[in-house]
Amino acid sequence: MLNFIDKSAQRAIRMLEKSGYQAGLVGGCVRDMLMGIPPHDFDITTNATPEKMKFVFQKERVIETGIKHGTLTVIIDGTPLEITTFRIDGEYKDSRHPESVTFSRNLKSDLERRDFTVNALYYDLDEGVVDAFDGENDIKNKVIRAVGDPEKRFCEDALRILRAIRFSSVLGFEIEEKTRQAMLKCKHLLKNISAERIAVEINKFVLGKNVKNAILQNYEILGELCPEFIKMHGFNQHNNWHIYDVLEHTAVAVESTPPLMHLRLSMLFHDTGKVHTFFRDEKGIGHFYGHGEKSAEIVREYLNKYKYDNETKEKVYYLVKHHDLYTEEDEVLIKKRLNRMGKERFLELVQIQRADNLAQNPALTKMEHFDILEEMARDISLRSCFDLKSLAINGSDLVENGFERGAKIGEILNTLLQEVIENKLKNERNILLSRAQSLKQ
Repeated sequence: MLNFIDKSAQRAIRMLEKSGYQAGLVGGCVRDMLMGIPPHDFDITTNATPEKMKFVFQKERVIETGIKHGTLTVIIDGTPLEITTFRIDGEYKDSRHPESVTFSRNLKSDLERRDFTVNALYYDLDEGVVDAFDGENDIKNKVIRAVGDPEKRFCEDALRILRAIRFSSVLGFEIEEKTRQAMLKCKHLLKNISAERIAVEINKFVLGKNVKNAILQNYEILGELCPEFIKMHGFNQHNNWHIYDVLEHTAVAVESTPPLMHLRLSMLFHDTGKVHTFFRDEKGIGHFYGHGEKSAEIVREYLNKYKYDNETKEKVYYLVKHHDLYTEEDEVLIKKRLNRMGKERFLELVQIQRADNLAQNPALTKMEHFDILEEMARDISLRSCFDLKSLAINGSDLVENGFERGAKIGEILNTLLQEVIENKLKNERNILLSRAQSLKQ
C-alpha cells in the first residue's frame, strides 16, 4: 500500500513519529487503497495536540483550518495535508457539528466517532492497517455499515445519510439493513444541513456506477429533497413505450447517461413533472403532455434551493425542459437546431434523449436514430454554415459596401444566415453581398 501514499504524506507522518507521536492515515484514503484505488487526498490523524503539531511543523507553512476541532493544514513540499488530533466528539445539537471536542491519546476512541466501518480504518506506515470495526470485511462484502449505533451516527450528523447513499452509488456497495432503517428514521434531519453540503453529496451521488440501484433503494430519502421522487415510485405510465414505472425509468435513464454532473442531474429530474401531468385517454393509454415544462419548473426550484451556480442551473433547466424535443434526420432542421442551441448543447440533448430511450420499452428503442443525428450534427458543424461566425461576410463587410451602421445590419445578416441555413443561398461572399444589397431596399 505504500506505493499509493504520497511522499509528502509519508514525510509528515515520519516527522510526527520522529517527535515521539503516533500518526497514520485514516478514513477514505485507507479504504481506497484497500480497494486498489489511488487516493485523491490523504487525511492524517495523530495523538499530538494542535500545539504540539505546530511545534513539529514549525519550519513548514501551517494553516489553522479548524484548530478548535484539532485540525491543522500543513503544507509539505507544496502539498496541503489535513492533520487532526485523535478526539472524542461532544454532544451534537445541530445534526451536523459537535458542541465540543476532547482531544484523546487513544486511537480507537477516534475511530469509533467516524461514520461508516469502511471509513473507520487507520494505516500505520510500519504496522499496516488497524481495523477496529471490521471495515476490511465490509469492503470485501461491499457493505456500507454505520460504526456503532446507526441512529446515533445519523442524529449526530445527518449529512451522513446522504454520504451513505453516495458511497453506495459510487462504490457499488449495499447499505446494511439496520443502517438503512436508521437513515429512513432520521431523514427528516436533513432539513438541518446546509444547502451547499447537500448539493455536493447529490452531485457525487449521480455520478456513481451504481446510481440506478441507489435511486431505487433510497427514493424516500431523496424525497426529502424533492417530494416528486416518492410520488414517482410505483407510478404506472400506462403506455406501450414504457415497461417501468416513472421512478425506475428515471433510475435506468440516469445510469445510461454519460457521467457528467449536469447531464445526470438533468435525467434525475427530467420526468418529475409526469406525476402532475398524467392523464389517460378514452382507450386507457397514459399521456404526459407538457411534462417537460413542469419538470423544468421542479428542477429550477431544486437548483435554486440548493444554491447551484448559474451555469449549471441554465444548462440543466434547458435540457430538462427540452428533453422531449424531437429532431428529424433532416439537414436543414439540424442546422436550425445548431443555430439556436449551439453544437455542444444539441449533442448533449441527443445524449440524454438516447439515455431516455434506453430506459423505455426495448422493443421500441431507436438507437440508430440518435447515432445518425450525432453524425449529421458533427458533419454539418465541419462543412456547413449554421451561425453568424461561419457566415462568409460580417458587419464590417456591409459597412465597407455602403451600409450604414446600426440595427439594420444585424437584421440583414440574420436574414442571410437563415437563407443559407435553408439552402436558399450559397455561403459565398459575392452572393451574400448581392443579396444584402437587395435587402437594403
